Amino acid sequence: MHLSYCTNVHPAEDLDGVIRQLDAYAGPARVAAGLDVLGVGLWLPAPLAARLAAEPDALGRLRAALERNGLEVRTLNAFPHEAFHAEVVKLDVYRPDWTDPARLEFTVDAARVLAALLPPGAEGSISTLPLGWRVGWDDAKDRAATDALAALGAELRAIRAETGRVIRLAVEPEPGCVLDDVDDVVAWLASHRDRLDLDHLGVCLDTCHLAVSFADPAAAVAGIADAGIRVVKVQASAALHVERPGDADARRAVEAYAEDRYLHQVREHASAGVIRVDDLPEALDDLPAAAPWRVHFHVPLHLEPEAPLSSTTDVLRAALAAVREVQPVDQLHVDVETYTWSVLPGGPVDLVDGIAAELRWAQAELLERQEQPA
Repeated sequence: MHLSYCTNVHPAEDLDGVIRQLDAYAGPARVAAGLDVLGVGLWLPAPLAARLAAEPDALGRLRAALERNGLEVRTLNAFPHEAFHAEVVKLDVYRPDWTDPARLEFTVDAARVLAALLPPGAEGSISTLPLGWRVGWDDAKDRAATDALAALGAELRAIRAETGRVIRLAVEPEPGCVLDDVDDVVAWLASHRDRLDLDHLGVCLDTCHLAVSFADPAAAVAGIADAGIRVVKVQASAALHVERPGDADARRAVEAYAEDRYLHQVREHASAGVIRVDDLPEALDDLPAAAPWRVHFHVPLHLEPEAPLSSTTDVLRAALAAVREVQPVDQLHVDVETYTWSVLPGGPVDLVDGIAAELRWAQAELLERQEQPA
């Protein structure tokens, strides 16, 4: 398995900014984590991806910055299109969706950039949104999205033929979207098997989203494998767990995580089924709070929230173990995706120290421990 950290934690929108952030954060975090080489799951806003795909000199500047910092790229995050650190993001992160030609254009640009950056012999992955937000989705939009993903498959085959580079798209289920959970993604891909190239298209298993859905990790991964689909990428992330959301202390603690930039979908695991709301303030107002909650808030892997809250790193460990059981993992990309450092309760943190500590945790808990014989 190949470990990286996702650079969507950084707000840069242009090449100079991305290079500055590699120099200021990624390189120093590699050193602080004690790693000879650090993988970075690059987030490239759409205008920058287009520039890098079209301008060899610009791509050369990025490659040089990666090399001098001891960094390598095997995966890109092409879920946010741009402005991921705007004052308010919320539903904008799902735009443009897969019915908009801009989404296909962005993803093709990202694939061409990745093909040029991959280490020799490495395969690449690109994570993307699960079609779009569910509201207003209909059969016509589904057909348009299918057409776009079929066209992307043709582009990825062409890149493979031209460059010898294998790049796969990883569809990332997310609460509230058209493809809300792993079962939704598996069913959708399987039902469109006649149109889609499943050799170049698979699943991005975001383990925060998996935990929020209250899915059993082993069963979810088995369902992917049983359908003949591959886990292309794992986004190593943890959700916020609230065991007793009706308790006053728990409510005060979780209220601190309600913030204005990102959407924090919440699920309550009631006896009659999972109750779903689209953001934390709505949960605090409307959910019964009679059963455990999971909150879509990517909490740092190594920082267990203070009681009575907890995180779902157990789901992350179980999901990775399940993937190892059903497919080879020598080309599996494990991308630590904690983009919420700037909105964590308690104010600013030293980002280099935080990223390095999280990487050390991931190296020990996800790679070294998983590789030990039973």
